[in-house]
Amino acid sequence: MTESKSPDQPDATAGADLTSRPPSESVQSAQTPAKSAATTNQADTPGWERATLEKLAFAALTEQRLARRWRNFVRLAWLTFLVVIAWIVVSRSGPPTDGATPHTAMVEIKGEIASGAEASAELIVAALRGAFEDAGSQAVVLLINSPGGSPVQAGIVNDEIRRLKAKHGKPVYAVVEESCASGAYYIAVAADKIFVDKASIVGSIGVLMDGFGFTGLMDKLGVERRLMTAGENKGFMDPFSPQTDRQRAFAQTMLNQIHKQFIDVVKAGRGKRLKETPETFSGLFWTGQQAIDLGLADQLGNLDFVAREIVKAEDIVDYTRRENVAERLVKRFGAAIGEGAVHALKSIPALR
Repeated sequence: MTESKSPDQPDATAGADLTSRPPSESVQSAQTPAKSAATTNQADTPGWERATLEKLAFAALTEQRLARRWRNFVRLAWLTFLVVIAWIVVSRSGPPTDGATPHTAMVEIKGEIASGAEASAELIVAALRGAFEDAGSQAVVLLINSPGGSPVQAGIVNDEIRRLKAKHGKPVYAVVEESCASGAYYIAVAADKIFVDKASIVGSIGVLMDGFGFTGLMDKLGVERRLMTAGENKGFMDPFSPQTDRQRAFAQTMLNQIHKQFIDVVKAGRGKRLKETPETFSGLFWTGQQAIDLGLADQLGNLDFVAREIVKAEDIVDYTRRENVAERLVKRFGAAIGEGAVHALKSIPALR
């Protein structure tokens, strides 16, 4: 018997089909027409291509403008650098004075006394010659603020001061600011008088040679030093090799000889004014007032005092020779990182 369906009764198969369709599919089918409409609206917006092209054009112009400004800056920097170098090469630093005008000639000795430094014998001697040869200079004043340095460089300056004094017959005065020790005092004793501040540091008449020894550390780390030399004592200052008693005695003898040279220069320069004690040449240093009491200096006074009261020429002209800007740039930018440390370990220790 065939079962008849009522027109109002829902179809079972149709109901099953509706239930098995995923909800996302229904949502996607509902959203797709909306997206298509949005895209169509954007594409149909009048002038959007023009706006995009204008943005790209403005971005390109901005980039070109920045690149042009950078190129102009670099060119200007190079031009300025070349102008400075040209000015340094063409012009020579000299005393801004008329040779016939009476004045006090001043030569500054500042910092470490060493070859290649501002207080090198080369620069100091050149300044001294200019100061002595100027007809207007009534006297030469050494303005000293230095802890010392190379005995060789100091000896060259000391010898040149004595030679120029004998040749030109002009007095030389040393004025000490903060310190005048070791090699700086080696130079100062060539002056006719030494003026100090009561708190200045003066003296340190001695010689030293410093270095490092890493032999114990190398043994602990298990590092073997392989140094080959032709000559028994060729490497005796090597910091990675042990030092024998014979080598140590040899170095001490050399230091004693240089110390003796230092002592002789001080005695010759100070003469009877020196009040020698067992500690005078021990390497100790004293205040300015103590130095006067010991005969290492003469009296208290500064640069202006000496020019006004001693030389009787208040106008002070600086004859100091200094490194130019180009040389400083070369030294600053041309030095390799760590060069100083490597040099200190590998080279022979400097005498001071």
